[in-house]
Amino acid sequence: MQLKKTLLQPSILLVALFFFGKAYTQSDKLGTWEVLNGEYYLNNKWNLWAEGQLRSQKVYKDFYYHELKGGVNYKLNKSTIFLLGVGQYGTYSNGGNFKSPVLSHELRLWEQLTLVNNIGRIKIEHRYRVEQRWVNNDYKNRFRYRLNPLIPINKRTIEKGTVFASVYDEIFLTNKGPFFERNRVFAGAGYMISNPLTLLIGCVRQFDYSLSNPGSKKDFIQTTLFFRINQGHNTLPTHPSSMD
Repeated sequence: MQLKKTLLQPSILLVALFFFGKAYTQSDKLGTWEVLNGEYYLNNKWNLWAEGQLRSQKVYKDFYYHELKGGVNYKLNKSTIFLLGVGQYGTYSNGGNFKSPVLSHELRLWEQLTLVNNIGRIKIEHRYRVEQRWVNNDYKNRFRYRLNPLIPINKRTIEKGTVFASVYDEIFLTNKGPFFERNRVFAGAGYMISNPLTLLIGCVRQFDYSLSNPGSKKDFIQTTLFFRINQGHNTLPTHPSSMD
C-alpha cells in the first residue's frame, strides 16, 4: 500500500501538469521559460550556485532570450541567507530563434537578502535584492522584492518524495520615473525526485511598465530543474526557487 501511494503521488502531479500545459498552449501569446539551477555545497554555511535560462515567444518556438549567472550563498542560519551574484543576459529580435540583431545585452551584479519564516507547514520566503545593471552600456539601478510561500502537500517538510505548491509575487522598482518597472506572478507545483533533484513546473505572468508603454503582459510555462551536488553538507531546510 505504501509503495502504491509513493508511486501515485508523482504520477498525479505529472498528469495535472500535463493538462495544465495543454490548456494554456491554445494561446499563441504563451511562451516557454526553461531554467536549470545548480548548487555545490562547500559546507553547511557556504555554497556556490549557477543558473541558465532560455525563453521563447511561443511554446518551444521563437527563442528570444537567454541568461547565464552564478555566485555564492552564505546561510547564516535556517532563516537568513545572503547572496552575491553576477550574470549576463541577451535579448534577441522577434520572429525566429535567437534572431539578429541583438536588442539588448546586459551585465548585472546584485546583492540579495532572503528571510524565511514558517506558519505551520507553510514556508514563506521574503527576498530583497539590489541590482547594478549595464544594459547596452547604459548603467541602471533596480530594486526587487519577492514574496514566495511554499507549501508541502504530502509531507511536513520538503524532502525526497514531497509534492509541493509554490506561488510568488515579485515587484521591480527603479530609482528613476516612473519607478515601478515590472510585476511578476507565478503559480506552480513541484516534486522532489531525490535529494539532489527537484522539478518545478508552473505558469508565470509578467507585466512590464514604461513611459512609452503603460502596461504589457506576457505568459510563460516555466519548467525548472534543480540539482544539488555534495548536499550531504547541507543541514538546513530546502526551499527550491529560481534565482531570477
